[in-house]
Amino acid sequence: MQVLPQEKTYSGLYEKFQWRLPERYNIGVDICDRWAKTEPGRIALIHKNSEDQSTTKLSYGELAAKSNQLANALTKAGMTRTDRVALLLPQSPQTALCHIATYKLGGIVVPLALLFGLDALEYRLNNCGAKALVTNAQGLEKIRQISSKLPGLEIVISVDGPDGDVLGFDDLIAAQNQYFEPVITSPDDPALMVYTSGTTGPPKGALHGHRVLLGHCPGVEFSHEFFPQPEDVMWTPADWAWAGGIFNILFPGLRYGAPVVSYHFRRFDPEAAFGLMEEYNIRNCFIPPTALKMLRVVEAPAKHFKLNLRTISSGGESLGREVYEWSQQELGLTVNEFYGQTECNYVLASCAKLGISKPGAIGRPVPGHIVGVIDEEGNILPPGEQGQIAMKRPDPVMFLGYWDNPEATKNKFIGDWLTTGDQGIMDEDGYVSFVGRDDDVITSAGFRIGPGEIEDCLLAHEAVALSAAIGKPDDLRTEIVKAFIVLKDGYEPSDNLTKEIQTFVKQRLSAHEYPREIAFVDSLPLTTSGKVIRRLLREQA
Repeated sequence: MQVLPQEKTYSGLYEKFQWRLPERYNIGVDICDRWAKTEPGRIALIHKNSEDQSTTKLSYGELAAKSNQLANALTKAGMTRTDRVALLLPQSPQTALCHIATYKLGGIVVPLALLFGLDALEYRLNNCGAKALVTNAQGLEKIRQISSKLPGLEIVISVDGPDGDVLGFDDLIAAQNQYFEPVITSPDDPALMVYTSGTTGPPKGALHGHRVLLGHCPGVEFSHEFFPQPEDVMWTPADWAWAGGIFNILFPGLRYGAPVVSYHFRRFDPEAAFGLMEEYNIRNCFIPPTALKMLRVVEAPAKHFKLNLRTISSGGESLGREVYEWSQQELGLTVNEFYGQTECNYVLASCAKLGISKPGAIGRPVPGHIVGVIDEEGNILPPGEQGQIAMKRPDPVMFLGYWDNPEATKNKFIGDWLTTGDQGIMDEDGYVSFVGRDDDVITSAGFRIGPGEIEDCLLAHEAVALSAAIGKPDDLRTEIVKAFIVLKDGYEPSDNLTKEIQTFVKQRLSAHEYPREIAFVDSLPLTTSGKVIRRLLREQA
């Protein structure tokens, strides 16, 4: 089951590791059916209902039966191989079931965040050509407002029951057979598409093959200190619509037979998070740096909660020395920081158990992955020199390409190096320190936000003539979105207009993309070709 060799040193692990990908591989079969055949009663998911606080446990046998029923229902509804199934759901058993069922029938899952606004949902659903959507009442309310603009969406299913022409999840699967023969897939067949934003243009769908889970395994085992161990239980507050929630916790937990705890935080609550860790004896967490910073408000957590944590991993943004040291002092654990991108995740990591940990560093190359700091021509830079962090292909964790965008896929590479747009420095021991981005992507509370989508939304407001969005440094969120706006004639800056524009963006895009600060300016700094010089705006901020 474990993929890392039985070695006690980092050099031994890295040098002896070899990829062994099977000719046939399906994520749904691997994380569900394999266990269902040998240990059907083994607990796979532990879900705490955020409404009534009740607990539901789902075994691998139940997971297999229900996912088979859903796969049969989707097949009868006309879903075929490579059709896209969009998921607009929170952490829940139904989310896991939809993933597994779609993989078994050879479809492609497109996870979407419930906090997305109407414009963001409309674009992604049309761009990916989603044929089916599974959501809840909250998501359905949004979908109904844009349904006339989604000509390709044929099937809508709600986990909160039928509603007019919307099918009810429970009723749909109850009538189906519990046996389904999974489609034969290879590691390179498409399985999942996660949208990521860049500095220019609309969001891009990063398409991954079934192999992506196998590509994550070395990093998960490494940063969770030779996971799995007896009694391990996994949890993350990260949204399961985000690559971090899916690939770092949900899929690995199910694959390795470690129960995964799910709970939908409408707003992250540090006290409740510690309470959840205590209640379910959680051993292994992936906690993004922003959430770790928020946990620090709880005084002496180890004294007020009976914690049994074994490992904490963190990534998505820079952790910082202060949080690193707080965890050691208050929780008795060293946070194992890791690094990756949606296109190629979990390629750098730390493992305190092996002594692979350094404050301020995002880790060393995970066994199986070749990571370098390169110059503009793709040459590896010597230790101590700043350049772009890049990963070398072929690599199982690397994406297949951007959906329907071969040009963007081509531009992502310099030779065999997949570029990240992130500046870093590798020291003589192989530790990489994150310096900053050489593009304009904003990192806020673990989300990577492209300014283009925000600026387009701002321009849709009747008062906005020109706009530019940048990331302003923030102690809690790493960065907040700040917008510089040139108003149309007839409009004057005011607190009311600021709030109105903020609400406008929040409702049309999402709660994490709206500008928390707005500066009204007479003009924007532009290049001769008309591009905004965001560097100057960042300096102002």
